[in-house]
Amino acid sequence: MIRWLFILISFFSIAIVADAQRYKRIHTNAILVDTHNDFPSASIEKKVSFDADLLGTTHSDIARMRQGGVDVQIFSIFCGPEQQQPYLFANREIDSVIEWVKRNPNRMTQVRTPGELKRAVKEKRLAAMMGVEGGHMIEDKIENLDKFFVRGVRYMTLTWNNSTDWATSAADETTKKDSLPHKGLTDFGKKIVARMNELGMIVDVSHVGEQTFWDVINTTTKPVIASHSSVWTLCPHRRNLKDDQIKAIAKNGGVIHVNFYAGFLDSTYQKKSTALEIKYKPELDSLLSKNIQPDYARMMVGEMHRDELDAIRPPLSILLDHIDYIVKLVGVDYVGLGSDFDGIEAAPSGLNGVQDFPLITKALLERGYSKKDIRKILGGNFIRVFKANLY
Repeated sequence: MIRWLFILISFFSIAIVADAQRYKRIHTNAILVDTHNDFPSASIEKKVSFDADLLGTTHSDIARMRQGGVDVQIFSIFCGPEQQQPYLFANREIDSVIEWVKRNPNRMTQVRTPGELKRAVKEKRLAAMMGVEGGHMIEDKIENLDKFFVRGVRYMTLTWNNSTDWATSAADETTKKDSLPHKGLTDFGKKIVARMNELGMIVDVSHVGEQTFWDVINTTTKPVIASHSSVWTLCPHRRNLKDDQIKAIAKNGGVIHVNFYAGFLDSTYQKKSTALEIKYKPELDSLLSKNIQPDYARMMVGEMHRDELDAIRPPLSILLDHIDYIVKLVGVDYVGLGSDFDGIEAAPSGLNGVQDFPLITKALLERGYSKKDIRKILGGNFIRVFKANLY
């Protein structure tokens, strides 16, 4: 009896080890693309560099990218509307990404085409790409859009929370409504979308208002992405996508890259987060007085009180719920990952930084996703859209 019990225990132990090795093997062999990471902004606000050891300081650094199996990272080029010269500021961030590449040629490389992406993965170097988060950074000049493309920018989020003169944001369409001078894309906005299609620069509909979204869908000739958005039905935040929008992106051949931010995943999080912000308002005001961008000031306050912030983070399962919802609604070909790391104060429990991406593969496997489907979600779907826009 004891002998058989020992055999049974050994069998289950081997099965557990084999299962652990399976998800790690799937994760390692897949091409993992994260379509949105705000480290360029974080590096300025926190005065740190991507090639330093930043565990405990940021969500990301080059070593932890490798540890987490990240093959392709699209860095967000971002500044808020308070910047007086947004085009110059954006170029400063582009300079930073290029400098990281120059300093670390054996560990990362700048990628502009699918062929370069494939080569970088084969050489086990991080494929560094860039996306401009906010059309205000072209300063209403199509020639600036062209210059961004030449420098390696491969998507542009048409608006951030602020509207431009040619496109309205989700924030403004929700809060300003009838007081806006226009809603959606103007004729100039449609010209920008058309020019992006001509260049091969992907149109990103995260952050845009609903009218802007539908104007994009009716204008673009190429597949779009939502680089970092989640599901409105599960968490009714203005930054999330409603069912008809998800279906429209799928019909367009695009991809929704699920955002890891707790406030876009868990409908109960915002109230808890606001209570913490009120509690530590003097610390927030102190940071704001030093001209730190408001979003980063809030993140820093959260980091100062990590235990309290960790207590209100939702479980990892909620991220999988958003992925499941999109898959069930339109299919596995239209969902990906857009972490928003280093641009958020809280992701689901367990996702403390880029080193934790393998936990998502493990969770997908546990939910019954096939190896083929996991490879699509981790990066295959984005690569398809990347090719469709450039060729």
